Amino acid sequence: MASIYQSIEILSKEKGIDAQIVLDAVKDAMLVAARKQFRTEEDLIADLDQRTGNILIYAVKTVAEPVTDPVREMSLAEAQRYDASAQIGSQIRFEKPTEALGRISAQTAKQVILQKVREAERENIHAEFSGRVGELVNCMVKRMEGPDLVVDLGKTEARLSKKEQSRLENFSIGERVRCVIKAVDKTGKNAGVIVSRAAPELVMRLFEQEVPEIYDGTVQIRGCAREPGERTKIAVLSRDRDVDCVGACVGMKGMRVQSIIRELRGEKIDIIEFSEDPVVFATHALSPAKISRVAIIDSMEKHMEVIVEDTQLSLAIGKKGQNVRLAAKLLGWRIDIKTEEEKRQEVEAQMAAMAAGTPLSVLSDYGLPEPALEALLSAGVTTVERMGGMTPEELEAIPAIDPDAVQALVLAVNQYYQAMDAPAAGTEPAGTESPELVEPGTESTTTQEAVEAVDEAAVEPAGEEAATPVSPEPDEPSEPEPLSQESDTMENSGLSVTDDKPGT
Repeated sequence: MASIYQSIEILSKEKGIDAQIVLDAVKDAMLVAARKQFRTEEDLIADLDQRTGNILIYAVKTVAEPVTDPVREMSLAEAQRYDASAQIGSQIRFEKPTEALGRISAQTAKQVILQKVREAERENIHAEFSGRVGELVNCMVKRMEGPDLVVDLGKTEARLSKKEQSRLENFSIGERVRCVIKAVDKTGKNAGVIVSRAAPELVMRLFEQEVPEIYDGTVQIRGCAREPGERTKIAVLSRDRDVDCVGACVGMKGMRVQSIIRELRGEKIDIIEFSEDPVVFATHALSPAKISRVAIIDSMEKHMEVIVEDTQLSLAIGKKGQNVRLAAKLLGWRIDIKTEEEKRQEVEAQMAAMAAGTPLSVLSDYGLPEPALEALLSAGVTTVERMGGMTPEELEAIPAIDPDAVQALVLAVNQYYQAMDAPAAGTEPAGTESPELVEPGTESTTTQEAVEAVDEAAVEPAGEEAATPVSPEPDEPSEPEPLSQESDTMENSGLSVTDDKPGT
């Protein structure tokens, strides 16, 4: 019959664990079983008998004078009867019969050994696979545990959970599959290696295997966004101007990308050329839709607006928003898609708001007291232009507006127009001044006269030849006048429409 140590060596080779770790686990297990069997408070140790290869249990007592704890200590005279060379502080061992360990104690020892071996296995697995996260591995379906699959990696087993599977895929026991290592857990119910068929890294690893230009570094994968079983967008960039990155990934007659599509059970793949310019990259990422122009709304918050033709809106958004969702995930930007008609209506609404006048509330930033603002709003004075056309007497006629409030209004309006004129200094024609309220009691022109002068300068034509513009006849074509300088600038600064290579 083989000794315990020989059994330990066999177990360690099967599990790939150091024999010393298993030996320590067996010693601890036998100590637990011995304490449970003998029910003693003695100090017990387990040691390997090198001659027989078995593990023996010993009770240990320390030589002491005088003896204060008879259970753990013994006198020098008594110790010398067992060992003539014993001295104060020496330890004397008394062998305990291991045959006395019953069936329950043996079962306890077995559980402790198995637990220690599992912990050692987890440590070894974590040390081996923690540095291989994202690596493509070939495995075989071993068994099914509910919706999850347990696959065999050779040295160990891995779990392929339901959420890490594509909805298009069904596997049977014994089938070989390719997965990527997603994580390695040391603790928990499902401790061990976790593999995935739904991670974007799977598509990236497959392209690295199928496309030699990616493997040797000529073409780089700069991003990948995926919805498993539906669609994938992958961005590539060529480091050699003579190499077409998209064409290299597609392959002759689409052979390279088709082999990846077959591996993914028919999942659609869009191959996109990467660009450092977010506007150009967004145009490529939203393919196959044709983009009219792209405007950056907030570069810090990564927010952009995309304008498309009415016929391209559904194509740009995609089925259930899939196309724009994948594009936003690939770019890392928030994307708002609008049609030309929606953008035109938005610009018209902004122009209408500007024509209505400046809200009176802006004067709060220029020192207008809150009570005076509420009093003016209650009296129906809602814009700066309306208040600028009122005389001090008319202002004082409003309840809660006294001469001190009028003084504050004058200062607030003057500061507002000074702030508005400052950016446009040097661009206005000479002689054009902003309407200002004049403090009551000054020798200059009254507020009403100043405002009337400004109104006459703005409304009346400069000369007799100036007249009210007449709309052209229907049969006489003429170029439409742009809505505003802001709208014209937006049109001129937009991205020109270019032919894009649709994804495969």
